[in-house]
Amino acid sequence: MKKNVNMVLMGAVCVLLIVGMFYFFSKEKKTSAEGKFELTEVQNLITLPLNSDYPATPREVVKLYNRIITCFYKGEYTEEELQRLGDQARALFDQELLENNPREEYFQRLNAEIKNYKERSKSIVSATVTSSNDIKTQMVDGRECAYVTASYFINEGKSYSQTNQMYVLRKDQDGKWKILVFYQTKGEASK
Repeated sequence: MKKNVNMVLMGAVCVLLIVGMFYFFSKEKKTSAEGKFELTEVQNLITLPLNSDYPATPREVVKLYNRIITCFYKGEYTEEELQRLGDQARALFDQELLENNPREEYFQRLNAEIKNYKERSKSIVSATVTSSNDIKTQMVDGRECAYVTASYFINEGKSYSQTNQMYVLRKDQDGKWKILVFYQTKGEASK
């Protein structure tokens, strides 16, 4: 009888040991895997699945575009990441804007603008977009358009300034809001 009790006790100890080791090693792998695969903002943006998870509102489109352009001017990316980031920005553009800005020309202008920012020690400190209540919509040539103002706080050398841009977005045939045009405006943006 003692022999059976000892066998059961040894079996239980072995099972506990195996379960304990399994728990320890699985927890250790999760921790190190989480630490190794933390993505940068650029990597987060270039891996966004815009085909299946496109921003639903004009405001969200402009907010995403602001995240992209902020990354452009920080310059913390590889050449391949810049290309993919630029393609993500272009995925937010209306077909008419894309036709007026062929990909090669777009990247030439983008690289020149990034170089200009670096030479002038210029960066976007923050970008804000007007509230949803302040976004105006109207029909233009039978298509719905939205007008969204974004405000940028810019650092250049040791000075700061604020600029505002008006984004005009238009719904495409799939119901997605796309950037048709944007231009600098005067005055303060509503927040």
